[in-house]
Amino acid sequence: MLKKMDVFRNKILTWYNQNGRNFYWRRKSISKYQKVLVEVLLQRTKAETVAKLLPGFISSYPSWRSIANTELSALEDALKPFGLYRQRAKRLHSLSVEMVSRNGRLPRDYNSLIAIPMIGQYIAYSIMSVIHDQPYPMLDVNMARVLERYFGKRKKADIRYDPYLQELAFELVNIENSRQVNWAALDFAALICKARNPKCDECNLKNSCLYYLKE
Repeated sequence: MLKKMDVFRNKILTWYNQNGRNFYWRRKSISKYQKVLVEVLLQRTKAETVAKLLPGFISSYPSWRSIANTELSALEDALKPFGLYRQRAKRLHSLSVEMVSRNGRLPRDYNSLIAIPMIGQYIAYSIMSVIHDQPYPMLDVNMARVLERYFGKRKKADIRYDPYLQELAFELVNIENSRQVNWAALDFAALICKARNPKCDECNLKNSCLYYLKE
């Protein structure tokens, strides 16, 4: 008999194979710089917005060095359409200076990544998954929402420090194609298991979902 996590994982992968979003940054061919940049821009900004604005930003800032060498005010102007531009500009500029000093090299272990200024848990997890192809969950509020609705609520407000949610997320991606499972969970959260007005009638998980069964 399949475990509940196996059922969950199999069903979101089945859904993803038919309905997953096709963002250009999910291609293997893009640079490590672009992969990290995207994850910074995706925080608290819709993926569709990033997809629309990203080509123009990369055209102006094609490398870590190009960001590190720009004035903060100019970077703020470039980031205004993404939202949170002041906070994001400071963070991205500091990270770019750090990456230039490292010649663009990223550590291959999580503890070294998280020690880099301006790289928090989500970015470090994403780098481990997308760049180093390691089974780390791209755990943000969206993935957390799907996991909590299906398996039950977390105990702590901050998802970074909730052992229950962290354990669930790592169990989810503990398979060979962990990167694809990450994208499946994020796309499912965006298109089906929405924060407001979730599309429960279209959900292939509803018959075993705690949230749906309690409604």
